[in-house]
Amino acid sequence: MDLAFAAKFLGALFAIMNPFITLPIFLSLTDGRSVAEQRAMAVRITLYTAVMCAVVAIAGNALIGFFGVTIDSFRVAGGLVLLGIALSMLNGKPITAHERGDHEKKADDAANDDSEDNITFYPMTFPMIVGPGTIATLIIYSAQADGMAQATAFALVLVAVLAALFVVLFFASAIGRLLSARMRVVMTRLMGMILAAIAVEMMFDGAKAMLPGLG
Repeated sequence: MDLAFAAKFLGALFAIMNPFITLPIFLSLTDGRSVAEQRAMAVRITLYTAVMCAVVAIAGNALIGFFGVTIDSFRVAGGLVLLGIALSMLNGKPITAHERGDHEKKADDAANDDSEDNITFYPMTFPMIVGPGTIATLIIYSAQADGMAQATAFALVLVAVLAALFVVLFFASAIGRLLSARMRVVMTRLMGMILAAIAVEMMFDGAKAMLPGLG
């Protein structure tokens, strides 16, 4: 297994899919539900997330190729998306790319559609967990995975992050009581700094491939 590739991919994916950032959102959307209901929803969210991540990782490169987009240009664009998310995390602002717009919230409220299945897929799985940043990260690193060692590292990192997401959401009620607001803020800032560094490297690598003179 390629440990250097695994470390970079883990840093990017965990920062963007950080289950501890998702935790307060999950608790707010499941307020009033029993622990058993919350755990059933955690299972559904993890399954939906795993399926979406697998589809993006397998078909993402073919999709951008269909539109005539090169992986290098997508790397620059994806890096910009990740940098915007990282700056929001560092400044303590809402991550708008992973939230519903006002018109979407109003539509949900008007329909009074707060069923368990609706909440687990939308908005929890998409776009809060598998949003633009997650999609860009999966496509870029799946394209970079060259050979069995890096493909194995990609798969193991994805499984590890999904497992962390499942554990945090499954035990959300207990973890929520232990994780203070200050600890969540510190973790968000740290993940934001890591994500910003990875995003800058993505953009530079993509730009260097498109403009060899930069190298």
